[in-house]
Amino acid sequence: MIIRPERPITDWLPLTLNEVEKRGWDEVDVVLVSGDAYVDHPAFGTAVIGRIIESEGFRTAIIAQPNWRDDLRDFKKYGRPKYFFGVTAGCMDSMVNHYTANKRLRSNDSYTPGGEAGYRPDYATTVYTKILKELYPDVPVLIGGIEASLRRVTHYDYWKDQLMPSILVDSGADLLVYGMGEQPLREILKLVKKGVPLNTIRNVNQVAYLQDSSEALPDDRGWNTVELASHEVCLKDKIKYASNFKIVEVESNKWQANRIIQKVGNETLVINPPFKIMDEKEIDQSFDLPYTRLPHPKYKKRGPIPAYEMIKFSINMHRGCFGGCSFCTISAHQGKFIASRSEESILKEVDQIVQHPEFKGYISDLGGPSANMYRMKGKDESICARCQAPSCIHPVICSNLDTSHKPLTKIYQKVDAHPEVKKAFVGSGIRYDLLVDDFNKNNQDGNHDEYMEQLVTRHVSGRLKVAPEHTSDDTLRVMRKPSFKYFKKFKQKYDKIQEKHELKQPLIPYFISSHPGCEEADMANLAAETKDLGFQLEQVQDFTPTPMTVAEVIYYSGVHPYTLQPIKTAKTKEEKLAQNRFFFWYKPEFKSWIRSRLHKLNRADLADRLLSNPKKKIQGNEVVGVVKNKKKRFR
Repeated sequence: MIIRPERPITDWLPLTLNEVEKRGWDEVDVVLVSGDAYVDHPAFGTAVIGRIIESEGFRTAIIAQPNWRDDLRDFKKYGRPKYFFGVTAGCMDSMVNHYTANKRLRSNDSYTPGGEAGYRPDYATTVYTKILKELYPDVPVLIGGIEASLRRVTHYDYWKDQLMPSILVDSGADLLVYGMGEQPLREILKLVKKGVPLNTIRNVNQVAYLQDSSEALPDDRGWNTVELASHEVCLKDKIKYASNFKIVEVESNKWQANRIIQKVGNETLVINPPFKIMDEKEIDQSFDLPYTRLPHPKYKKRGPIPAYEMIKFSINMHRGCFGGCSFCTISAHQGKFIASRSEESILKEVDQIVQHPEFKGYISDLGGPSANMYRMKGKDESICARCQAPSCIHPVICSNLDTSHKPLTKIYQKVDAHPEVKKAFVGSGIRYDLLVDDFNKNNQDGNHDEYMEQLVTRHVSGRLKVAPEHTSDDTLRVMRKPSFKYFKKFKQKYDKIQEKHELKQPLIPYFISSHPGCEEADMANLAAETKDLGFQLEQVQDFTPTPMTVAEVIYYSGVHPYTLQPIKTAKTKEEKLAQNRFFFWYKPEFKSWIRSRLHKLNRADLADRLLSNPKKKIQGNEVVGVVKNKKKRFR
């Protein structure tokens, strides 16, 4: 029988053995192991999962950033948990966390006190799980978080430059939860309460596991099954690997999805269909758990945790993204359908933030994965239930998509009216194409214009981030992004509002170099187009192939997974450097190289545009490309 633990709601979950003993516990039911420092806040996955486990009546404790190198006492400090270990690499894939696009080791870690690097291993989920399996071979291990989620099936690993099987194979974990974990976790906990061992759980949505290939698949849920090409076939045939991805992406974003299976050696990987996106009540329940909203006091002497400092006065209003960008993992992990919190829940969080002892009246972000998708969904949900498209807005906006910004404008206005809030900014990037009438024609009541006016005049903190990503239509099609002409139209609209209100808030456009489908001349044209618009790009991020993205599949296989047609990709250091250099047309040391290179490409016209004096006054902007697992709200 499980007894619900009693505790003051202001307590952190136990992070030390002393804290466990102070509660009078003689054992822990579930132990969570994380690659991140423990911050008890709804933006950090370990806190959310821990609070859910606690809310279901289990005693749970956390092992954060354990020493994995030589001394394994961290893994043993609570002893054997009664039910299972839960393991996550943290809010980012550990390899994206550790390395740049050029595979150089990063010097800091935003999820560690003091920003120090070196507190988690490469492939953290696998390393932690293997250690636990060696120490406690009979205790089940459940893995989750973004690293496990995006590596649940055969995937290309950029850092090893090889195709790898499901993370279940390498880690030896018993069960994997993919995507946002609240719904499957609650179902798993209900079964555990009934005495079902975690390593025998099979018929829960949104989990994956391995079973012997001679075993029959469970059939009591009536799921249809789709089989992928085996891992061994994928190792020999890149086209088969690319074909697999299309199936995985389509099934991951369907309301009535099929179960996926894949042979791996003598075992079968089974991936159960996802849950339907959380409704308002369910997502509110997750955000309204009794978090302290603070890092654990243990870290005070080690310095601030940068990721927490970034979000401590921000509010995440929704999850998911229907953009489906080829390089981004948001829809792969959070889903393409938007799960929005209630207005009541959001305003309740505002009330909590203003009570923070360091709050000075400024909310840093009212946002989400894409800031302006709040409450957007299909007008007729029966159409959404049948839809297999990976994006709701590419190549055109779906006629069934309700893109009204009225609910979001209303939230902004209510937060603005809070007596303790001086300013509430939008720090997340916005989908500017949703605000361009030529692209999004659903603006009959002027709700886009009302939103733009509210946004520009009240919620821009000095500059506004947007992500055109490129200027070449061919490259943008591969990216699943709209034509650059819509960015220009948005900029005109934005500048007009600024001029009207006598504001000077520059746009900060994000771009990526070396993306699949992009050639040197495309990058030179990007540099010329942005120069003509008055931008001077000071920093650009090279593309990083991240598991479970279209762009990663193209990078590895050389073909688009939906068409199986070849797409060229810059891969060598020399090719990537050449694309990057065009951004720095204003640096004297590159001018000779640019002119020579463009003449060889028979694009003397671009050389003249780049190297002539600018027609517009140049504004100094730091333009950073998208880091593929960048979202601080991932788990």
